[in-house]
Amino acid sequence: MRLEPRTGRSLTLGLVAPLAAVMVAFALCALPLALAGADVFRAYSLILQGAAGSRFALAETLTRAAPLMLTGLAAAIAFRARLWNIGAEGQLYMGALAAVAIGTGAVPLPAFLMIPLVLAAGALAGALWMLGPAWLKLRLGVDEVVTTLLLNFVVLLFVGMMLEGPLQDPMSLGWPQSPPMIDAAMLPRLVDRTRLHAGLPLAVGLAVIVWLIVQRTATGFEIRAVGANADAARHAGMPVARTMLRVALVSGALAGLAGAGEVAGLKGYLTQDLSPGYGYVGIVVATLAMLHPLAVPFSAIFIAGIFVGADSMSRAVAVSSYIANLIVATSLLTMLLAGLVTRYRIRR
Repeated sequence: MRLEPRTGRSLTLGLVAPLAAVMVAFALCALPLALAGADVFRAYSLILQGAAGSRFALAETLTRAAPLMLTGLAAAIAFRARLWNIGAEGQLYMGALAAVAIGTGAVPLPAFLMIPLVLAAGALAGALWMLGPAWLKLRLGVDEVVTTLLLNFVVLLFVGMMLEGPLQDPMSLGWPQSPPMIDAAMLPRLVDRTRLHAGLPLAVGLAVIVWLIVQRTATGFEIRAVGANADAARHAGMPVARTMLRVALVSGALAGLAGAGEVAGLKGYLTQDLSPGYGYVGIVVATLAMLHPLAVPFSAIFIAGIFVGADSMSRAVAVSSYIANLIVATSLLTMLLAGLVTRYRIRR
């Protein structure tokens, strides 16, 4: 038995394989659910109901999906160029920190100017934080997996220092928390009496823009060429180092924008527990989407729905909500297998 590369990509296979991968993942996760004493069909029904069974449930799913879309896009565009950015979590916190520094009243502006400024500050902070690992990789050959991952912990320590020092809210009674964002810096709500904010359409719009850049521009062609074979791209005269640097800045900016969106659209202030791991889950989002920017929003909604629905299900059937982690991890593995099937065929 051997694997033979497919000469052409079948659209039907490309659509069916991911759906089949998700169904196989749910089938595999049915066994631990059954061993935990739960009715499998009822448990899955409750996950679906908890994720999209009401206006409030759907709003919560979309709210949690918004930052995952941005961190997923950050990972997708970086991985396209074989730049392994594992630091979206740290870039997210840097974006949130910059957004709070601007949005707590440092610059008094009306909302139509303040909101773009806050988001731009978050994106710039994330991009600049990614600049260091990119420079180390391009100039000294330092592995970006190590630098971006370790910088995540540096950022958390730095954020903690700022929240217990210059940026601590004097009204927080010693709790490490920033002052609240002013009203002019907050993103508008999309649905009354829910937490769904304007960060969602922003993330979807950026997914379309990233797809257009990757698929319809010369820069996107260079990104895909560098990702396919950097040596061949360099031999063809493409600016490999400049392309990698652009990708690094865009990836960091997208992750930083996720942090700005969380403080400006959801919480209204910064704490050290702002993110439950959005930067790391974004890697899973990008992988489930097979690094396709237009598939990232759907992948993010799927993962967000699993987590939101599992929280609701666990309270009803007394099964740990960590089943969501198992479903997501199994989906990732089956999706990797589906990607293998779409690229190769088995020959005897």
